This record gives sequence, C-alpha cells and structure tokens, in this order.
Amino acid sequence: MSTQTTTQTLTFARAITEGLRAALESDDKAMLMGEDIGRLGGVFRVTDGLQKDFGEARVVDTPLAESGIVGTAIGLALRGYRPVCEIQFDGFVFPAYDQITTQLSKMRYRSRGRLEVPVVIRIPYGGGIGAVEHHSESPEALFAHTAGLRVVSPATPQDAYDMIRAAVASPDPVLFFEPKGRYWSKGEVTLGGPVPDAGTPGVLDTARVARAGEDVTLVAYGPTVATALKAAEALAAEGTSAEVVDLRAISPLDVPTVAESVRRTGRCVVVHEAPSFLGVGAEIAARVSDECFYSLEAPVQRVAGFHAPYPVAKLEHEYLPSVDRVVDAVDRALSF
Repeated sequence: MSTQTTTQTLTFARAITEGLRAALESDDKAMLMGEDIGRLGGVFRVTDGLQKDFGEARVVDTPLAESGIVGTAIGLALRGYRPVCEIQFDGFVFPAYDQITTQLSKMRYRSRGRLEVPVVIRIPYGGGIGAVEHHSESPEALFAHTAGLRVVSPATPQDAYDMIRAAVASPDPVLFFEPKGRYWSKGEVTLGGPVPDAGTPGVLDTARVARAGEDVTLVAYGPTVATALKAAEALAAEGTSAEVVDLRAISPLDVPTVAESVRRTGRCVVVHEAPSFLGVGAEIAARVSDECFYSLEAPVQRVAGFHAPYPVAKLEHEYLPSVDRVVDAVDRALSF
C-alpha cells in the first residue's frame, strides 16, 4: 500500500469506512464479518462498497447470531486472520458477552503469550439518534472491567480513521466503540500513510488534549468530547478556562495525561453517557484522587447517565449529559 497521504473532508462514519478499506488493502489476512455488512453496507452504511471491492470471502454477511460471529472470529484469529466483527447495535452485543469475556479476553493470558487473537469488535453505541430500546446502550465499562481487552472510542473523524487502522494492526483484542450519534459529523481527515506499528504507543492507549485550559479539566471520550468542547466554549464566555482531555482509550487508561492536566487546573469534571454508578468516571475519580490529592481544590465531579434503564427516545435529552449539566458541575467545583 502506498504511504502517500491525501486530506479530505469526511463524515465520522466515512472515516471508519476508509480506515477499514486501508486495513483490507494493507493486509490480505484482514476481513470483515457482521449482519448485513456486505450488500447492504451495514445499518449505518459504514461498510458500504467494501464487499463489492474485496469480495464475499473478505467481507462476510453472517447469520443473526452475535455469539457465532465472535466465536468464529476467535477461531479465524487463531488461524492467522485479522477479523473485524460488526455488532449492529450496542444492545445486541450481550449474546456474545460470554465469548468476549471468557474466551477472547483470556486466550493470550492462559497460553502465556503463545497465542494471539487479534479480533476487533466494532460496536455503534450511545444515544442521540432517538432509537428504541436496546439500540442506545453504553456498555463500555462492562468490557473495560475485563482484563485482556482493549476498549477504545474515537471522538473525531481523524481519530476514527487512525484508530480503526491501529485496532486492526494490534495483536490484542479491541472493543471499538463508535459513537453513533456522531456518525454524520464532519472533519478533515488525512488518509494514507504507513500502517500503524502495533508495537509502539499510539492512539489506542494515549489521550489527547482537545482544548487547553487553566481553571478546570473536563475529561470525556467518544460522544461526550463534543459536549465537553461546547461546554468549554460556554465557560470561556463566562471567564472560565476549561481544558478538555479526550481519553480515546478507556482500557488501558492514560492516567498520566489526565493527572498532568488536573495538577495544573486543580479541578476535574468527568463526562460520559453511561450511568455514573460504577462507571468510567468513578475509576477516573479514584485515580485522580490517588495521583493528584495535594493538587485538588475540589472533589472530582461526574456528569453522566443515570442509574436507570435507558429511557424512551422522547426523554433521552433528559438522560444524556448536556452542556448545561457540565457547566453546572464546573460551577460546583469552582465554588467548593
């Protein structure tokens, strides 16, 4: 594959498409599997055109059986392939939960590193599209709690492209959570370049500072990075300088980048769509308290979904973190 680069304006979804295309072109052992991903191109059309270009043997329409999809992918990975599975919606991943947490996550450990299972599982997740039950879940913490899995979520089209390529190149199992509410957002994406080196640190384990600030650190990932950036703009109009850290990876967690920011600002607000109870924000709050105890000017605040089943579509705006809720949390931290 050519290492030349081009820059285009793409939607978030299309950036993933191009990342998958690049992975298929660069490695003939890479393949895609999922329900309706071939001729239809997937529910969100992320794999549109890829079966036509690479054939039915590499872009495979599967039966409606998530446990079978992931189980087959594990076997293929053990035979040297790099399967990328698509789970149609977040709430459909649970039939495969056993395969993911008891087999995929443990294979390398139980073999003392002799076996690699480079399986990528793409999961459209989160709210914002007015979907019905089981179509707007945020189960990322369940998988981050399981050792042996990488759990990542891009927030920009460029990261969507870079991170899916890095995920396919990784020797580790990767749960790739795609914020479906951002699929249609656009941004400039630099396409091409060398295949990510799976042996060096990169976008799968390194957070990025999306906006510099001095008074408070907003930590977010996936769909809530855009919310945090909008909140930072609103806070700037009030004279408060907010730094926004995009985690990118939930497991492993880039604590040094978060801690370095909090040591400077003295305050931390974590934002995510999943329920706050036992969520990613709770882990970040604990780690920040450990690493930054003498720098904190206020307790770590969390803005998240509620400890309740995801609501019906007409109420999701009450459930999801909003700019107003983030600004209110910052105000609490500043007034402590």
